[in-house]
Amino acid sequence: MTIDEYARWAATVSRPGGLGSRFEVLAYLGLGLSGEAGEVADTIRRQVRDGALNEDRLAYELGDLVYHWACLCAELGRLPSEMLEQSQRNIEARLAARKSATATTHERGEREQP
Repeated sequence: MTIDEYARWAATVSRPGGLGSRFEVLAYLGLGLSGEAGEVADTIRRQVRDGALNEDRLAYELGDLVYHWACLCAELGRLPSEMLEQSQRNIEARLAARKSATATTHERGEREQP
């Protein structure tokens, strides 16, 4: 299954009734995404506390997080694969800009700012 196929499937999963406006749908999905991100963070927090990572739990929570992200993509009418490609381009541009700024700083003999 590709990420785009998954998003098409996720968009067909029923949502609670009463979500009339697009704002309400986006809010529901965005809050779900945020909640799942909290579950991911809590799973990692438990690793710090307990000294062991429950990888199955982390994978489970990441799956829930991806579900909400895919639903948001679908609601926006965007293909997840295209969003991932754009994200990659954005990150590569930031990394290139940082590398260029670091090289310029070193060429000038300046100290890098944190």
